[in-house]
Amino acid sequence: MKVAYAGEAQMIVDDALNRMYEILETEPLSESKKNEKPQDSSITLDNVIFAYENSEVNAIDGINLSVKAGEHIALVGPSGGGKTTLASLIARFWDVKRGAVKIGGTDVRNIPSDELMNYVSYVFQDSKLLKMSIMDNIRMGRPDATDEEVMQALRDAQCMDIIEKFPDGVNTMIGSKGIYVSGGECQRLSIARAFLKNAPVLILDEATAFADPDNERLVQQAFEKLSKDKTVIMIAHRLSTVTNADCIYVLADGKIAESGKHSELVANNGIYSRMWNEYNKSVNRQVGKAGV
Repeated sequence: MKVAYAGEAQMIVDDALNRMYEILETEPLSESKKNEKPQDSSITLDNVIFAYENSEVNAIDGINLSVKAGEHIALVGPSGGGKTTLASLIARFWDVKRGAVKIGGTDVRNIPSDELMNYVSYVFQDSKLLKMSIMDNIRMGRPDATDEEVMQALRDAQCMDIIEKFPDGVNTMIGSKGIYVSGGECQRLSIARAFLKNAPVLILDEATAFADPDNERLVQQAFEKLSKDKTVIMIAHRLSTVTNADCIYVLADGKIAESGKHSELVANNGIYSRMWNEYNKSVNRQVGKAGV
């Protein structure tokens, strides 16, 4: 047993080291000398094609998409359809293979990386907090922010109940002496970071995925306020969160299979309609179990 355990532990260590080396060996994306700036927060994808390294299959295959400044759109569809990849290309986590991604009419490859990061906020489904105070974790959104600005961001993100349960409040060190927060609480704190950053483009990637019902309610309240006057791209599997989107895009196999408003897509009896029916069935099953 000891030999087997040692072998398993070594495999875990080797895998972790290989992942670390892979990150360290990754070449940074090129910086353009054009130093251009977006004219507004609109988003345009012109015949975008993208494939991951060593893959012969396009993860994004010829997508054209246009989002006006201030519009809220949703990306939904089967797992592996390209939703997160598409959103990541907008934030320029990778460069397209062909075509162009533009923010405010400017190709993201021609926007300096620090300018682009100030223009886009990305809230991940599994946002992480670092081993530092809550105050410093939130201030990462805008390092020059005042204490009061950080506190306002925490209030806007519905985080005060988290702060009040710790004797040291915002000075509480996350991850020390057994001090941890739940997945839903971590998500609200990451939203506070986005409030503080106040970027005009907001990407929400399955941002309520790990929230329990109480946290999900608070997260949704925070999103409503955070999204005001911003261009928003929502990735969601809980379809009830995207029914009011200006346009819903259904992605499958790296392509846009359907697009339109919720009512239009339900009436079309296509992929979205089937997803909506399945979603409602799953909700009804959960309600039925809760009532047993």
